[in-house]
Amino acid sequence: MEAVFSNLDQYWVGFKGTIELLAIGGLGALLLGTVIALLRISPIASLRAVAVSYTELLRNTPLTLVFFLIIVVLPTLQLGFSNPKIGAFIALSMYTSAFVAEAIRSGINGVPIGQAEAARSVGLTFGQTVFLIILPQAFRMVIPPLINVFIALAKNTSVAGGFLVVELFAVSKGLANANGNAVIPILLGIAACYLIITIPLGQLAGWVERKVAMQR
Repeated sequence: MEAVFSNLDQYWVGFKGTIELLAIGGLGALLLGTVIALLRISPIASLRAVAVSYTELLRNTPLTLVFFLIIVVLPTLQLGFSNPKIGAFIALSMYTSAFVAEAIRSGINGVPIGQAEAARSVGLTFGQTVFLIILPQAFRMVIPPLINVFIALAKNTSVAGGFLVVELFAVSKGLANANGNAVIPILLGIAACYLIITIPLGQLAGWVERKVAMQR
């Protein structure tokens, strides 16, 4: 384990990079996914079609291909950002937003239809009904599955390491090449860093699920 302890500074750099990708990518995915979920329940058919196409396309496209398109192809065509880290934020946000949108949509569908009917009967518009009545209840129900989506996002950040972005996976490659006789301890150290992120998130999801179940 000497190779691990002697390179803690490198682990810290990679850990910070992964946390940054998770935080910014997760926030972008939550905002974009909420918009897509609202489009899925829109009374306008064309907006629903756009949202369905978006979610199905991204959910069925490999994340590596999304990264390649945004970080390699678009900048080559002078249509994107030359900074690969910004491209990684965008790729993770877009890819994860499709799963966030589906989770939120399932929560919206779980709200009893009588709630919307009661809101409309007292004069609330469609927008007021969605933002004041339906979304608050839907978000409470989908917090556990959303946390699971973010756990998957934490692991998906490793794809960024293959596109010149410094995070845990990229650090592991550098350390493994520099310490060929200690590859297994180095990889175990990287795995431990991921567990530091994902295990608390999993426990949080379980705690929220129990709280929600008690309130029903």
